[in-house]
Amino acid sequence: MNDRRVVVLVVPAAGTWAPPGRTPDAWRLALAEDTYEVLASLDRVEVAVAVTGGDKAALSQIAALTWPETPVYSVDSPRPVLDAIEQAGPAAAVVAVSYDVPDLPGLLIGKLFRALGSADLAVTPAEDGSLAAIGVSLPLATWITNAAPTFDTPLADLEQLKPRRHAIATGPGWHRLRSAADLARLDPGLEGWDATRSLLRGA
Repeated sequence: MNDRRVVVLVVPAAGTWAPPGRTPDAWRLALAEDTYEVLASLDRVEVAVAVTGGDKAALSQIAALTWPETPVYSVDSPRPVLDAIEQAGPAAAVVAVSYDVPDLPGLLIGKLFRALGSADLAVTPAEDGSLAAIGVSLPLATWITNAAPTFDTPLADLEQLKPRRHAIATGPGWHRLRSAADLARLDPGLEGWDATRSLLRGA
């Protein structure tokens, strides 16, 4: 059993924000590819990709961006994050990452895994008040199953539900790319996020 697994959660293109002149589908695929590449480069971590409401075409699109051995599967329920985690495979801890963090430093995921040595749940908060990553220790604590957190669950709501003081660990914050204002947070001098960079340049 691999002790650590990461799963990228990709949402349908329909209804998602995209920069002017770019289609939501192309934007989603670029973000997902870069986010996956960040996680696939981590040492001693098994990576999977889950697609919410994914039809066969969507799953094929995503699978084409990954290494051949990477599991790619569909989740379609009111609790997509927990379903994605449960399908990732046996592990001591799993971190679910939103697809829209193409420049996320891998170090932040490492911090979540370290925190899960003692916490039930560890999160990377996003600057817009959402969550960029949600990590859990397995088996899932009952209170997390009942809370069924998503990336849009306010951290304050989870803090109110935790059964003990150190049940939740909060890592350093980051940003998700969900509006035109978020694009300004991308650092052109930072290595990586090649697909996103190429799409923004019109290549």
